[in-house]
Amino acid sequence: MLLALVGVTGVGKTYYTNKIVDELEFKKINTIKTRKKRENEIAGKSAIFMTKKDLDRLENENKIAYRFSVFGGEYAYLKEEIFSKENSVFEMHYTTIYDWKKIKPDIKTIYIYPKDIKIAKQKVLERKLSSEKEEERIREIDEHYNNIINNDFLRKQFDYIVYNNYDQKSDIEIMNLVKSMIK
Repeated sequence: MLLALVGVTGVGKTYYTNKIVDELEFKKINTIKTRKKRENEIAGKSAIFMTKKDLDRLENENKIAYRFSVFGGEYAYLKEEIFSKENSVFEMHYTTIYDWKKIKPDIKTIYIYPKDIKIAKQKVLERKLSSEKEEERIREIDEHYNNIINNDFLRKQFDYIVYNNYDQKSDIEIMNLVKSMIK
């Protein structure tokens, strides 16, 4: 099963991806990113960091399943990971849902809403981004949140919608949902 976690920046996608990997033995699919590695990121664990030239080379070798641009950077996923038979999990940008349904029609998606949008924004501030990137991400949270709240068609593209209250109850609910999906 290929599982995608979706939601605004700061909602806990990385937290739940890691929890699903650690507790349910899913394989984490690393996103290829052409941006610079952040201070708290670990190459090969947080993501695969490479130059645009290296990404172009992989694409020319037909090794890329999907490539897109967002936040001023380019991102991609390797075919060997996306089309694996293993239970795998990754973080998806919400605007790519339509593409993913074409690439991998049996993909399972969980959209995670923040119970309090202010907490998601606080999580962005804790990342110690440049003030320009911080402002960009906060604007993107507002835009993303408004799009998903006001667009019924978009919301219906996701298999499950859950809330993250940033508490143990949310942890249990989200993990139980994933467990039920693999049974």
